[in-house]
Amino acid sequence: MADSNPLVASDFFADPSGRVFNDRLYIYPSHDRKTDIPDDDNGSQYDMADYHVLSMNEIGGEVTVHGKAFGIEDVPWAEKQLWAPDCASKSGEYYFYFPARNHEGIFRIGVAVSETPEGPFVPEKEPIEGSFSIDPAVLVEEESAYLYFGGIWGGQLQCWRTGSFDAEAYSSMEASGDEAALMPKVAKLSGDMKAFEGGVRDLVILDVDGVPMRAGRRDRRFFEAAWMHKRGGKYYFSYSTGDTHYIVYAMGDSPLGPFTYAGRILEPVQGWTTHHSIVEFRGKWYLCYHDTSISGKNHLRSAKIRELVYDDDGRIKLAQPQS
Repeated sequence: MADSNPLVASDFFADPSGRVFNDRLYIYPSHDRKTDIPDDDNGSQYDMADYHVLSMNEIGGEVTVHGKAFGIEDVPWAEKQLWAPDCASKSGEYYFYFPARNHEGIFRIGVAVSETPEGPFVPEKEPIEGSFSIDPAVLVEEESAYLYFGGIWGGQLQCWRTGSFDAEAYSSMEASGDEAALMPKVAKLSGDMKAFEGGVRDLVILDVDGVPMRAGRRDRRFFEAAWMHKRGGKYYFSYSTGDTHYIVYAMGDSPLGPFTYAGRILEPVQGWTTHHSIVEFRGKWYLCYHDTSISGKNHLRSAKIRELVYDDDGRIKLAQPQS
């Protein structure tokens, strides 16, 4: 089958981050809800107010929708828009990373903690100091953990070019033409997984010519939906190109980069946004993503899964051609 069925047909879950804990596949998605807010470049229509965790024992099997992990009312520093999250495990605890707008309208990234992968999670009272923008994704290695994040337009990354928030820069949206593209961000996490250690830096993506990606390459430059995974000795940074609607990836030898553009994984799906994760489960690799095939509305999205394969050079492709 060239496409997959929604994991949940009775509700709307988007931005699915796939993680394997205790030999079970967990999906950490955002939770879309119906709203009359019109579509705009701020992403106002994506007015999510809580999180639920999905899990399954096998691909294609029954999907469990667990009870509410937490809601906006549980986050003292946040006002609205619980967007795309991720989760990681360390020392028997689970750390749920999420973006939200604070009471000044600025996106920050928070962390919530639980003793079980499905929650409920208890959010920290303040966001991670030094965090900003959206779409956190975690890589945990033996001795270190890293948080990747960033999103242009509604994700406000363009407002942080100088290192502090500039609301006037919002309307410029992003760099253009031969300017260097805005890069995703990465920060090393502290031992307790709740703080940044050593500050935030650019995760540099090079084009195939070895030059930092140019903003005019809108089919290749970073826009949002950071994701990092490791296979063998290679690191794979994948992301959405945003308004050109591709999921693409770059390869590197270090979790801190640089990364070199390597190709497309997913062509545009139905709906404006495209957001994904890549996870290994029982010896196979899978792409978790979303589309609007049920609702036909940009802000009501459904999570799906498809198998990925790698060629002899480590390049990624879908196990079956995209229809």
